[in-house]
Amino acid sequence: MANTKEIQKRMKSIRDTMKITSAMYMISSAKLRSAKQKLEQTEPYFYTLQSAIARFLRHMPETTNRYFDQREQIPDNEKKRGYIVITADKGLAGAYNHNVIKMAQELFSRGENNKLFVVGELGRQYFAKEGLEVDAEFKYTVQNPSLHRARVIADYVMDLYVNGELDEVYLVYTKMENSFSMNAEKQKLLPLAKEDFIHPAPADIYQEEIKVESSMEEILEHVVPNCVTGYIYGALVESFASEHNSRMMAMQTATDSARSMISQLSIEYNRVRQAAITQQITEVIGGAKAQKNKKKKDSVK
Repeated sequence: MANTKEIQKRMKSIRDTMKITSAMYMISSAKLRSAKQKLEQTEPYFYTLQSAIARFLRHMPETTNRYFDQREQIPDNEKKRGYIVITADKGLAGAYNHNVIKMAQELFSRGENNKLFVVGELGRQYFAKEGLEVDAEFKYTVQNPSLHRARVIADYVMDLYVNGELDEVYLVYTKMENSFSMNAEKQKLLPLAKEDFIHPAPADIYQEEIKVESSMEEILEHVVPNCVTGYIYGALVESFASEHNSRMMAMQTATDSARSMISQLSIEYNRVRQAAITQQITEVIGGAKAQKNKKKKDSVK
């Protein structure tokens, strides 16, 4: 059984760890709120862009554009697919990284012409360790997601798509359903599908008229890149929020475990301390009795 000093030392070590986990919880909580606010501020703009594309296609469904080209002439097993995988730069986030990496591996293994574009240091290190080829120039952090970073990523993969180096582009990220549920998701980024924008309207709903002064293709050439940027930015923020929510949950679990350990150690400390006190009392009483018996023997003599 450990003595009181050893137990106190363990309790102090656990309390120090609790300070760290509590601080990490607070930091992640603040970053999570900030990320949600950023997304809420930019969502209306991108929703408006999607609505504008839907209006254009509803009035001119026969419009063709390179970003909607499904490249049906290429057999499915020969298509070159790119996967933008969003992971974390740091650990201590529960199963966050494991889930998205597992999905990316499954998707990557389905074809021979696939490319990986990994956002986040942990993901890059993992795929490099597994011997999977990762785009060497695609080195972006997930910390503090911004529209500028999303636009740079969008321009990079869209150039590869337009030049024929990629036939399809997918986003693999973590979507935060609520504070307790986060799921790895796959979203097709390119080519866009008209069916995702055109929804049949009820017959009794007024259909507005639109006047287009330039060609529909020219309009889509400007609108679609911004829309794709919005998809990527949304995925970056969702992943960032999911990472910090996972870290909050992990740190809360660690803090609760630390409190439980301290409670158990406190009970053990009191038990050991009480045993030590009892032993001291027993020794004092035993010594007193021995001294008393010695005096009796001396008086008899």
